[in-house]
Amino acid sequence: MMKKASEIMTQDVVTIRGSATVAEAIALMKQRGWTALIVDRRHEQDAYGIVTESDIVYKVIAYGLDPKKMRVYEIMTKPCIVVNPDLGVEYVARLFANTGIHRAPVIKDKLLGIVSLTDILEKGDAFERPKAVLLEEAIQAAIAEARRICAEKGPNSKECAAAWDAVEEMQAEAAHQQAKRLEKTAFEQYCEEFPDAIEARIYDS
Repeated sequence: MMKKASEIMTQDVVTIRGSATVAEAIALMKQRGWTALIVDRRHEQDAYGIVTESDIVYKVIAYGLDPKKMRVYEIMTKPCIVVNPDLGVEYVARLFANTGIHRAPVIKDKLLGIVSLTDILEKGDAFERPKAVLLEEAIQAAIAEARRICAEKGPNSKECAAAWDAVEEMQAEAAHQQAKRLEKTAFEQYCEEFPDAIEARIYDS
């Protein structure tokens, strides 16, 4: 089972008001050793925001502006991208990759924590048993099973066709994960040996 966001997130999280000064945000970051703060909602229907050290450096310090006079709401991102606590770590990583963010609050009705790239690297389970490796093992087993079924029931049987359907679904998922197109599916390779098999997959309507 893949770890979930709730298992790797940092629970030690406090919020800051959007009306707070940037100087207050800097002081809180230094005190806690954090690189980002979650900006609290003003009411139940409001969205959470986020303010990061990059926001402060790029939008305040780089322009010689006074952090004591600027407010958090002027530089924060709101609404910010949020993560469901039940989301698998791999999908958190994909969300970060697709959006270019480095951290996000973990929210389900209320703020539960914050998850960052560091959490994914340090607490994720990708290095123990990478999903791609597990999936490749499952694909090889499914190919062997499909070949066994087809040898027993015949290359143009419905059972053979269904077995290759399952293999192709798994290969498509693996290709999607690795963001690459399959050169040739296992079924296409099989059809080179047993041309009859292709007919079984043209189903009756």
